[in-house]
Amino acid sequence: MEESPVNFEIGKVFRFAELVDYSEKSVVSRQVIKSERGSVTVFSFDRGEGLSEHTAPFDALVQVIEGTARITIGGKEHILNAGESVIMPASVPHSVFAPERFKMILTMIRG
Repeated sequence: MEESPVNFEIGKVFRFAELVDYSEKSVVSRQVIKSERGSVTVFSFDRGEGLSEHTAPFDALVQVIEGTARITIGGKEHILNAGESVIMPASVPHSVFAPERFKMILTMIRG
């Protein structure tokens, strides 16, 4: 099978939640797709871990696939559970925190 730019077998079925394990006191990520048009990355966050407030030049879609996340966008806090999603608009400050262990898919759209 043909390989994608980030070493995934094209056409092979997988489960996002199985692509990253939890690591104590850590955030773990694994890129699934990367191109000039965007990227898809799966993350796992241990309880109490997070990403401090920052901005990105592109819109991003977060999909929580396991656990519960606290995502703050433009000063407004959102609690997302498995199966829920939120869009983080370009250039708006946002942060991510794990009140409990959770996994998410981050899809960045460039352009």
